[in-house]
Amino acid sequence: MENLVNNNFCDEKSISKILQFILELQKDAENTNLDSTGCDRPCLGPNINNGLIFNTRPITLYTCCNSSLWSMPYNLNGTTGESTVFKIFKVDSNCATFEILAPNPENTTGLVPYISTNNFFTINLDCVLALRCLNDTYTE
Repeated sequence: MENLVNNNFCDEKSISKILQFILELQKDAENTNLDSTGCDRPCLGPNINNGLIFNTRPITLYTCCNSSLWSMPYNLNGTTGESTVFKIFKVDSNCATFEILAPNPENTTGLVPYISTNNFFTINLDCVLALRCLNDTYTE
C-alpha cells in the first residue's frame, strides 16, 4: 500500500504530526507546487480544470485492534451511509477530529470523488495503527 504511515514504526506522536501537516496544507490550499507525492507532499494540487483548487487531502484510517479500515456512519440530506474516507478538521495533542466524506453521486468527471457531509467524529490517535493518504481533491 503506497502512502501508508504506520504508528508502530514511528514515534508515538507521528500520526498527529502528519495530520497537523495535512491540516496546514488544507488551510493554505492556494499553493500549487507539484514536485512530490504522498502524505508529506508540500502542497495540495493541481488546480482542477473548471477553476476549483484542491483543498482536501482525504485519508483512510486503520484501527490498532485488528488493522481493519476505520468506517463511520453519516447522514447527508436525509440519506444515511457509511464511509471510510475522512478529512482532517482539527488536531489537539493526540486527539483528532475528522469530517466524514461521502462518495459524490454526481462524480461524472472523476475529479470530485467525495462530498462533505458536515458529520464529524473525534478519536484518540492511539487507536490508529496507520493512515493512508488518497489523491488530493476538492470538497465544499
